[in-house]
Amino acid sequence: MKLRVEHETRYCYDAPVAYGLQQTRLRPKDARGQKVLDWTVTIEGGASELRYEDHNRNIVDLIGIEPGRTETSIRCVGLVENTSSDGVVGEHQGFLPLWHFKRSSPLTKAGEGIRKLASRFDDADKTSVSLGHDLSAAILDTVGYEGGNTHSGTTAEEALRGGRGVCQDHAHIFCSAARLLGLPARYVSGYLMMNDRVEQDASHAWAEAFFDGLGWVGFDVSNGYSPDERYIRVATGIDFREAAPINGMRMGGSDEGVLVSLRVEQ
Repeated sequence: MKLRVEHETRYCYDAPVAYGLQQTRLRPKDARGQKVLDWTVTIEGGASELRYEDHNRNIVDLIGIEPGRTETSIRCVGLVENTSSDGVVGEHQGFLPLWHFKRSSPLTKAGEGIRKLASRFDDADKTSVSLGHDLSAAILDTVGYEGGNTHSGTTAEEALRGGRGVCQDHAHIFCSAARLLGLPARYVSGYLMMNDRVEQDASHAWAEAFFDGLGWVGFDVSNGYSPDERYIRVATGIDFREAAPINGMRMGGSDEGVLVSLRVEQ
């Protein structure tokens, strides 16, 4: 399956920006079952100052905002061919050891609620991928998918306590619980071609856990299954902050508006 992506994020500032720097993770890489045929990132109101691989092997662009700008945009257009539909990413690669993905982070720190959820699987076979599917189902049953209740800084424990969340929250809860059970787990950001529409409001997120003999396996808690050929993996990390499509800082332009346009289609 070939997927075409058009993704634009436009920022409007209420005053000219004196200085700004954005860190983007918007370039997918070739992986098992995923081949990038074409991918272009176009910047309006700024320029790429540096491109590098971070400690998670994500491709990162550092974009400097032109001084005095009141509007900037980052636009991605690309074509990716997918041939895998089993959700298996495979063996561990990169700069970080597997034990790194067993540690917690501020967004995935387990509290009483997640510890109670994870304890339901204490006796499960930790080498079986069925554990990941069962944990995913338990999370979705506990935290229904509903927007408007959480934000980018909501922790896994807060989302669990609130009982409602989005894909970012589901991925954080999965990572937190899986790590308590002794599994390396990481957050994934990327794209999903939906069956019922082309236009979307935002990119997607899911989680991956590592199983001996199989490697990294993806779990999309929000949709209740493993990623298939409709998914494009872009970035990974210990949590959202390490895999965020765009983050940054600026001086001047104290308030900003953000407009996102996204199309994913076959």
